[in-house]
Amino acid sequence: MNPNTIIAFIFMFGLLVFIHELGHLIFAKRAGMLAREFAIGFGPKVFSYRKNETLYTVRLLPIGGYVRVAGEDPEIIDLKPGYHIGLEFDEQNRVNKIIVNNKSKHPNAKIVEVEHIDLDHKLIIDCYDLETNERHTYDVDRKALFVMDEKETLIAPYDRQFQSKTVGQKALQVFAGPMMNFLLAIGIFIALGFYQGVPVNEPVLGGIQDGSPADRVGLVEGDKVISIDGEQIEDWLSFVLTIQQKPNEEINLVYERNGEQFETTLIPDAFTDNGQTIGRIGVMRAFEKSPGDVILFGFTQTYEITKLILNAVGQLVTGQLSLDALAGPVGIYTATDEVVQTGLLNFLTWTAMLSINLGIINLLPLPALDGGRLLFLGIEAVRGKPIDPQKEGIVHFIGFALLMLLMIIVTWNDIERLFM
Repeated sequence: MNPNTIIAFIFMFGLLVFIHELGHLIFAKRAGMLAREFAIGFGPKVFSYRKNETLYTVRLLPIGGYVRVAGEDPEIIDLKPGYHIGLEFDEQNRVNKIIVNNKSKHPNAKIVEVEHIDLDHKLIIDCYDLETNERHTYDVDRKALFVMDEKETLIAPYDRQFQSKTVGQKALQVFAGPMMNFLLAIGIFIALGFYQGVPVNEPVLGGIQDGSPADRVGLVEGDKVISIDGEQIEDWLSFVLTIQQKPNEEINLVYERNGEQFETTLIPDAFTDNGQTIGRIGVMRAFEKSPGDVILFGFTQTYEITKLILNAVGQLVTGQLSLDALAGPVGIYTATDEVVQTGLLNFLTWTAMLSINLGIINLLPLPALDGGRLLFLGIEAVRGKPIDPQKEGIVHFIGFALLMLLMIIVTWNDIERLFM
């Protein structure tokens, strides 16, 4: 394996997942949701770091990532009447720690038997002191901690949970992940535009190859082609196609330089491309770096690639493309290896394309994807109330299992292609 490719693939995967999940995290926090974990990858933890309320982790399996928001899954611990727990208090006599097990390791904790507990709305604990058998009602601090197996986890009052927010806030938090992938692609294309310039659509000549037909007749960078053999040339594409159709044929070319028109004749050289003979005169396309055009380029490139990917998705749905056309992690790695060999600029373009692809795939209305969750939120908006979280969870679980099966099939196809 090429070490450069391995580094590039890890960087690319990490960047795409990080940006996607960062969108979910930012908008969860903006809406006041409690983000319990920000994870890159799935499976066992390789690295973890806690900052404020959120645990940041890198996990072993590089197949995605997630932001775990309080209330999206069943809350951590369900303390029922009769449970014996330990309580620690702050200076205002509010409960700031709830010790679920290993209570002997917390000698300062008051051991009580739960009668009633509400950590969602009222934030109270009704309990009996096991030493005096007296009944007490304690207020619970909004940032109290569960302590289980000596690991501390914040409680999540209802107003910090996903389900407590408006449909708009929830939808924006879900949509933010794919949105960030599109914004990343736009940013990459803008950066590329400022670095190498934006292709000029007009038939203006860029660099001239030494000794080429264009060089021999005195054409220079900046000349604008007006016509070829009396046929008006409107844009760069029509210029290229016209030249390609005339290998070894003398052509009459009218061009503009510094506001004046000139005329010349030249013979395009013949080249063979995929078994077809085409004409070339040895000129490059012109590029420009005006800020307005560069920024517009970032959006137009993202739009055009989005159209291409949506078209491919449509062909998959209608059966015009088979599953063999899909690539999994192995196929993406192989393609990345080929792109890396062609240079940094092409690798960045490839990264932007994959970012768009990730955004589109996540917006498909399929269970376990962001698009599936948005579909449920749309149904909630129409019904005026959410679907039963347990039923929705089952649908997403089945969807996730099917997606994993699809990934296994696609990866197997990738491996077969490698050894064919």
